[in-house]
Parts: sequence; C-alpha cells; structure tokens
Amino acid sequence: MRPDGIVIAIDGPAGVGKSTVGRLVAGRLGYSSISTGKMYRALAWKALENGISLEDDESLVKLAGSLKWGFPKGPGPEAGVSLDGRGLDLELSEERVSKASSGIAKLAGVRLFMCGMQRAAGISGGVVMEGRDIGTNVFPDAELKVYLDASPEARARRREGQLKEQGLEADYARILDFIIKRDAQDSGRKINPLKKAEDAHYLDSTALPCEKVVDAIVDLFKRSPAGRRSAV
Repeated sequence: MRPDGIVIAIDGPAGVGKSTVGRLVAGRLGYSSISTGKMYRALAWKALENGISLEDDESLVKLAGSLKWGFPKGPGPEAGVSLDGRGLDLELSEERVSKASSGIAKLAGVRLFMCGMQRAAGISGGVVMEGRDIGTNVFPDAELKVYLDASPEARARRREGQLKEQGLEADYARILDFIIKRDAQDSGRKINPLKKAEDAHYLDSTALPCEKVVDAIVDLFKRSPAGRRSAV
C-alpha cells in the first residue's frame, strides 16, 4: 500500500460529473482530489493567451515546461491549478478553453508531459484522480478504478446547469453537439483514447443523483482490501 492510502481512478466522458463526484468521494474518505482536465484546460488557456498554435505539439510542451505549475489546496479536498502564481478558476470554464483543451489533449508530447505531472501528484496515494485515461495510462496500477458514464443528453443538461450557476451563457443544443463530438474525438484518438479499463467498475449515472454515485464509490472503497484495512 502507498504511504498515504490508495489511488482511486475515475475515468469517463466529458460532462459526466467526474470532478464533482471525485471531490465528494475525496471529502468522505479524507483524501485529496485532482481534476486532470483542469491541467489541460490551464495549458490551453495559456496557449490562447500567448497566441501559440494549438496544433504545435513541440511549442505547447515547451510552454508547459516553462511554466511554474501549482496545485494549491483550497477549503475542500480538491486541488486548484495555478500558473506562475496566478490561480485559475472561471478562465477554465470558458467555452473556447474547453474546445482548445480537447484539441491539445490529442497531442503525444502534451499527454506525456501531463502524465508525468499527474503521476508525481498521486504517486503517494491518498488521492482521487479523475480524467479520461487515469486507470488505463496514468495509474494502470490504481487500487480502485471507476468508469463513470451517462447519456449525452443527461450530461448536456448538467453542463448547462453548471454554466448558468456560474453566471455564464449556456445553450443546451450547442453543449449537446459539443459533447457528442468530444466523445467521438476522445474515444477515437490514437494516443491514450478514452476507454474503460478492464478492471474498472462501470457506473451509469444517467438516472442517479450525485450522492448515490458517491455512495456507490465509497462502498467500493470500503469493500476493497485497502478499505477493509482502514476499518480495522
């Protein structure tokens, strides 16, 4: 077992609620929560700000390596993301940033750079890490893997609600179209595509409230060897 506990890997498609679920699971277990999608969005935001081509893998990796990355602790279990001392929040929710992050996530060099950071952040355990290839590529040895899924329509409705809560514009039809295209892109890319790890637990959250999903994952943890040891 790792020094601080186990790695819980949560993978799944865009808009399925991985960040919210990961944060709540981490809070219940006393773990930290890391959203790897924020790392890609942070790099995409910086590239857009600097006018760097989103198709130039080499320049993007050079940019990523030149930045001082920070993952500051907040009031809850979820780590934030900062670049050169600037904390990023609403910038990462912009539609242009989401679209840009989808593009750079296909690039081999960018993914290799991010994978290294993600492994370093979670290697000691005691972490819930969510993304699209955590259980298949970043932590194939994660002690607990979950593939969280939901219908595109349900995910679009949730995303619409999240954006409106943040005071941002939200159009359901456009969000649904983006999600369907993002699913095809993520599952069809050659490098670390989105897919369920063979040993991952599948959870369909289409008709499940968030708390029920969290309960299910916490129950999986309690029934795991690590969970049984911690209960002794």
